[in-house]
Amino acid sequence: MLGTISWRTPPRHYGPWETVVYHLTEGLVERGYDVTLFATGDSITKAKLEWVCPHGFYEDESLDAGVCQWLHISNAFEKAREFDILHSHYDFYPLTFSRLTATPLLTTIHGFSSERILPVYRKYRDSYYVSISDADRAEGLNYVATVYNGIDVDSFDYSDAPDDYLLFFGRISFDKGTHRAIEVAKKTGMTLKIAGLVASEHRAYFEKCVKPEIDGEQIQYLGMVNEETRNELFKHAYCSLHLISFAEPFGLTLVESLACGTPVIATNKGSVAEILVDGETGFIVESLNEAVEKVGQVRGIRRQNCRRRAQHFDVDRMVDGYVKVYDTIMEREAKRSAI
Repeated sequence: MLGTISWRTPPRHYGPWETVVYHLTEGLVERGYDVTLFATGDSITKAKLEWVCPHGFYEDESLDAGVCQWLHISNAFEKAREFDILHSHYDFYPLTFSRLTATPLLTTIHGFSSERILPVYRKYRDSYYVSISDADRAEGLNYVATVYNGIDVDSFDYSDAPDDYLLFFGRISFDKGTHRAIEVAKKTGMTLKIAGLVASEHRAYFEKCVKPEIDGEQIQYLGMVNEETRNELFKHAYCSLHLISFAEPFGLTLVESLACGTPVIATNKGSVAEILVDGETGFIVESLNEAVEKVGQVRGIRRQNCRRRAQHFDVDRMVDGYVKVYDTIMEREAKRSAI
């Protein structure tokens, strides 16, 4: 299992890819699979741990990200012959090593950062790919399946008695729509709690569009929070706002909100319609004005429906999906060898 090294696996705070890799790895180990996890040296896992970089390069300023990435990826491929399958969650970079080993490479595509990276995927179209939503697929790639990201639903506390605040949880950026959530709060007169990472590339956006609106009362910024605080925020929220402006491959925070019984108002982009059931677990909207309108209708959503919907994205289902993918790959590889 080739995980990323931006953060520890599992992450202490932010780290959606690391979260998915952690749950998948641990789920496979629990089922008796022999798994080696390539991650940071401080990662926590029941699998065998292979590492080159001691910490995530975003967590240790002494590390050079580029050096760490290539040492990390090359380490996995130098040991590839020891494994039946090498499963990469490291974007397109490992594909460039894929023809240097006979071990089949499976790449989970956690999204395309831009169309400019597609030539790499297409050059190595003979590799195996998994999409994390049907909405996030590129033409001409060898997709084995779509496997939705999974969360440990039981680790999220359900509540049927919410408070009266709105919640924005996730990476603070223009595409994620933090400023739109603020606008909804202002137009409805409700309190908005904001929690999430402000990455360096989004610092200017935060300073210009978010920070001036924070008053500590109606608009509150809580920074990056730990797992316990995250769960409390979701559990007690009246609803979550996910007013994105890009085709998001898979919104993990949507599922986390639903697991706590909290409805979500989200823009109709990317995978949103594959996660939410409009009118049953929240509302899928086309505009900011429609989002404002739907806030008043959230109280008509049964929070039990949200929790039940989250079960469709449980870790066990994700592990089931990947086990089927692994079996498919091994069958295909056996047929190739027999020719």
